[in-house]
Amino acid sequence: MREEDLVGNAMNIILHAGEARTTVMKALDALSLADEVSAKSLLETAQKQITKAHQVHTDTIQKEAAGESIPYSPLFSHAQDTLMTIYSELNIAKQLLRIFSALDQRVKQLEQKTGA
Repeated sequence: MREEDLVGNAMNIILHAGEARTTVMKALDALSLADEVSAKSLLETAQKQITKAHQVHTDTIQKEAAGESIPYSPLFSHAQDTLMTIYSELNIAKQLLRIFSALDQRVKQLEQKTGA
């Protein structure tokens, strides 16, 4: 693989992962306002963005696994770190949405029982 191609792949990973991070933050903002519908939709969008970044990463790694020479690149290493960090943030945000939804359901059940 040419160094220019590797740099392009790294930048695509960073771009898509960065878009996913921005979308995850918007989802968390929506969740903080109790807007579960928007939060869920935004997390689905973030998942699509992180999937694009992950596909570029996977394609590059598969080329090396198939025997193609891939030069070392600090930028590609940074892109990998960025991808994994934001993927973790996305997973935590999804879990927070599930927790918030479960708590919201419990509160509604308690309100129904107490007539509040």
